Amino acid sequence: MYSAETTIHFVESAFAWKGVELMLSGALRAILFGTIAVGVFDALDAMVFFGLRGVKPIRVFQAVASGLLGKASFSGGLATSLLGVALHFFIAFGVVVTYFLAAGKMEALTSHPVISGLLYGIVVYFFMNYVVIPFSAMGKSPFSFPAFLNGVFGHMLLVGLPCALIVSLGKGQ
Repeated sequence: MYSAETTIHFVESAFAWKGVELMLSGALRAILFGTIAVGVFDALDAMVFFGLRGVKPIRVFQAVASGLLGKASFSGGLATSLLGVALHFFIAFGVVVTYFLAAGKMEALTSHPVISGLLYGIVVYFFMNYVVIPFSAMGKSPFSFPAFLNGVFGHMLLVGLPCALIVSLGKGQ
């Protein structure tokens, strides 16, 4: 069963070398581990969902970079794909920091992380798809019901939920 402790243990293991542990404050740990978890889970969702539709991972991340570069990102090869990966994790960082800061003002976000995280995932999905993307160089994409369902449920379970659980742990809840 998934738990925030499992995610944190996995990430801590990845950052531990020869018994040397990463020493970070609760806030920094929550933001770092939350960013990694949200970024990895969301990237895996996109690569699986679009991969089943014939889209290669390099193209998935070029699409992310197209938010900055427009259509030129699709002719940039590995360089624009890596830019897309960096932008993807920068966005994940923003998502986690936003939740962390909001949780400092609204106790319910950490005292009820499951429902708060699921709802936050929905907010993130709609903000990204109806505010950020339409105003980016990528522009608005045509509506696809399967992509919409995957986006909403993916953001609930793979973005909002891990973000809320990890931030709650980082804040000692």
